[in-house]
Amino acid sequence: MSLDDYNRLLVPISEQDHIQGLVSTSVTLLQYGDYQCPTCGEAHRLIKAIQHQINDLCFVFRHFPQQQIHPYAQRAAEAAEAAAAQGQFWQMHDILFNHQQELGNDYLVDYANNLGLDIPQFLQDISRQVHIARINQDIESGLHSGVTAAPALFINGIRYTSRWNIEQLMAAIVTASQ
Repeated sequence: MSLDDYNRLLVPISEQDHIQGLVSTSVTLLQYGDYQCPTCGEAHRLIKAIQHQINDLCFVFRHFPQQQIHPYAQRAAEAAEAAAAQGQFWQMHDILFNHQQELGNDYLVDYANNLGLDIPQFLQDISRQVHIARINQDIESGLHSGVTAAPALFINGIRYTSRWNIEQLMAAIVTASQ
């Protein structure tokens, strides 16, 4: 594998991904994220701000929980996937990033309850680890593309390595759209 491959998204976006917007837009922003990671929380707020400014942005989220440093990240990812199974991925995604200090099991159930999810189904999905394979696929796809830590961003399949501020990320997105 060449060094250049580590700056490219090697696992293409598919229907299995969590996607906001249309894949046919001129710019696709893909994030590998961890719900307990403070920098991922900052990236989440940055991406939300950019989504309000750029209408035709396609945003894709893939899980990259770093269990060795964030003990609640894996369970939070499972909660997001259990919510996704009930059509509420993005709602749970936002709640998890907005409550990064509160990712224990009781909180996850509260969030699911607030979203009106089927709680017995939600709990069963998590206790049986129904969505682990899906999360592991995301992790593997990240590792394959050279991701070693979250957050990692790709703009139109190219790794974003500049500063994480709204001006520079917006500039990179605008450049990619031309």
